[in-house]
Amino acid sequence: MKNIILTIVSLLILTFSTAAQQIKRIDNSSIAAAALTSTIQQLVDTAQVTGLVISILNNNQPVYTKAFGYADKPKELKMDTSTIFWSCSFSKAVFGYCVMRLVEKNVLDLDTPLVKYLSKPLPDYVFTKKTRGYQDIRNDLRYEKITARICLNHTSGLPNYRGFEVDGKLKIRFAPGTRYSYSGEGIYLLQFVIEQLYGKDYETIAREEVFQPLGMTHSSYVWQADFNNNHAVGHDSLQQAYEFDERTTAHAAGSMYTNITDYAKFMGALLQQKGLTKQGFNALFHSDVAILSRQQFGPNALLDDKTPATTPLWYGLGSGILKTPYGNAFFKEGHSEGWQHHSIGFPDKGIAVVIMTNSDQGDHIFKALLETTIGDTYTPWYWENYIPFDYVSK
Repeated sequence: MKNIILTIVSLLILTFSTAAQQIKRIDNSSIAAAALTSTIQQLVDTAQVTGLVISILNNNQPVYTKAFGYADKPKELKMDTSTIFWSCSFSKAVFGYCVMRLVEKNVLDLDTPLVKYLSKPLPDYVFTKKTRGYQDIRNDLRYEKITARICLNHTSGLPNYRGFEVDGKLKIRFAPGTRYSYSGEGIYLLQFVIEQLYGKDYETIAREEVFQPLGMTHSSYVWQADFNNNHAVGHDSLQQAYEFDERTTAHAAGSMYTNITDYAKFMGALLQQKGLTKQGFNALFHSDVAILSRQQFGPNALLDDKTPATTPLWYGLGSGILKTPYGNAFFKEGHSEGWQHHSIGFPDKGIAVVIMTNSDQGDHIFKALLETTIGDTYTPWYWENYIPFDYVSK
């Protein structure tokens, strides 16, 4: 009987302390964990976001990690904080960190043309997939100017994905190093060169350089059998499930699977500057290139409405850089059909948030979530196309 009473008391104390916990924001205000949970649930319900996981870091450590909704709505499978997500372009942030690890080991140099590391001309390499290979740009020798830095800061001139082109062919749209334009093709090019240098596949490299050192035991760029036990599927705006893709080949631009706990570990490592020298982190988060476009994607990506003097948006090596009154923040998004993710960290404040959703509706609550969770009113939601679910155009 005594043990039962002690257990009940312990649970009451735990419940009270959790409810009373205060989450610190970048402006030094705070919000109670219980109030935050209620607000997030209301946003998820109102915007019909199928499932969401979130982790908030204070003092460089996770202090609030919660799951909401469903991992698989048609099957009525609930979400939890161990659920595996397809992380989409969160993959690129991990890749940038991994590349900097290799740079500090003198495997490659950020500013040496990538062709210098290859044993034959880039277009001479043969690929089995039609969506790979560089024969299309054989006669455009500007590819010889592309470096690791240019790939990571998205100034390669290569498209996001050649399959999105009208003719499906790879091309260089502008002189490498002269303009920001988001490019998964640039990331894959750098991955290919690194694999040639190492003689290993990127999954093995990522495991050795990132996942194992940081204790990310539930992360991989290829599908693992134990992910079958608990993984989310993407959902459309009607909360119907999309077909799920189990990747068998690593793609640094977007094939990583992870859960909220693992990715929060990665964010904590970035905030604490683990695994790289100070010089390495300075390079990783250096404001390499100014972003001047009205929006990140679509027709407005070709329309500039900022100047280097007025834009708060820059790009580093694998992550975006946002200039704020609370210091430079690093951010990374992840998007595909059925998946919407966002992460941002403020190193000067030791504060970060990671948001992952398995819903096309997810990004409609990102503006509200960023403001409510950590007081981030600086993320340019229109540039990101994070149109609030209750937004009325004026």
